[in-house]
Amino acid sequence: MTGGNAPLDTKHGQYLGPWGNFGSQPQKGVTTYSISANRQRPLAGTLNAAVFNTWRRFRAQALYVIPPMLIAYTAMTWAVEKNEYYNSKPGRMHDAEAAAEATGGGTVRG
Repeated sequence: MTGGNAPLDTKHGQYLGPWGNFGSQPQKGVTTYSISANRQRPLAGTLNAAVFNTWRRFRAQALYVIPPMLIAYTAMTWAVEKNEYYNSKPGRMHDAEAAAEATGGGTVRG
């Protein structure tokens, strides 16, 4: 079919052509414009857009993130304070009194 080491379409056995031109007819009437690389501004407005886009995204997600974080922080603060109280001398005495009341004045084995 073709000579040399030309790439073949294994399904149809036809030459595919170079990359970007897979054996089709060249297009006519297509105008291409370009600008010099040193005239382009690829990062124009990036910093300004980043600030406002970040603020917009933060504001949109704040009500989904902040309330659960506050609830979790409050619960952890309460738990840490309660744990510190239970592991202190007054907390242990309170626990012993509560155990004595629960058993009707008897001793608690543990």
